[in-house]
Amino acid sequence: MKQIAVIGGGTMGNGIAHTAAASGLDVTLVEVAPEFLERAMTTISANLQRGVDKGKMSAADKQAILDRVQPATNMEEAVADAGLVVEAIIENVAAKTDLFAKLDRLTKPECILASNTSSISITKIAAATKRPDKVIGMHFMNPPVVMQLVEIVRGLATAEETLQVVDALAKKMGKTTILAKDYAGFIVNRILLPMINEAIYALYEGVGEVTDIDQGMKLGTNQPMGPLALADLIGLDTCLAVLERLHQGLGDDKYRPCPLLRNYVAAGYLGRKAGKGFYDYGKA
Repeated sequence: MKQIAVIGGGTMGNGIAHTAAASGLDVTLVEVAPEFLERAMTTISANLQRGVDKGKMSAADKQAILDRVQPATNMEEAVADAGLVVEAIIENVAAKTDLFAKLDRLTKPECILASNTSSISITKIAAATKRPDKVIGMHFMNPPVVMQLVEIVRGLATAEETLQVVDALAKKMGKTTILAKDYAGFIVNRILLPMINEAIYALYEGVGEVTDIDQGMKLGTNQPMGPLALADLIGLDTCLAVLERLHQGLGDDKYRPCPLLRNYVAAGYLGRKAGKGFYDYGKA
């Protein structure tokens, strides 16, 4: 497989496109408007430049990778020849099922449709298409350029061949893969989000302050980042959405989102992207 398309140029989408292009794949990066594409390409270029500045690649290598990423706003043209399409849009069931139904009409019958979803059912997404055997979860970690893991999620109808192709492609991108069954939160978020939620409960109940909770987990359990800082990085709205999906999908109150998390999201304190979450990032 040489040609893939990535739908969505945000943090995850541009990172996936960067990673794929760096592995030698030709990538079409699709966004709804030119300004979003320009922002995505600027981010990819800046991230590559860091590698040049550190002596990890030459300026020619950087340009070769950039040349393999083709920005596009016309989805029909962008996905026409793709062997794989990776969706990296908003974490919303309706948005994803609508997109997959459209991709099912626009792509070649043999094209594999992958979702970067962190918690939404792959089986449900696949049901919006006429090729559920070719629909799979390909969950990159944030940020995709740095994080080594790709969590592959097999829906109820995902074919073994689809699984093998995506697993091989992720490894070609230099990633380590794990296989998860299609249950709420898969593996990583089913374990990670309850930990983050418990840290928020510790803050909510006055067990400790933000810095104490994060320092305790960093130094006491050898984590590179405290759970509240990590929640800010992920986005508190995303954390809330995943926890609600866990709570609904598994029916256990241990996944019930902390009221403080709900209040922060309601106030617009969404973490780094909003300039304020559990920490203040000094942005407007």
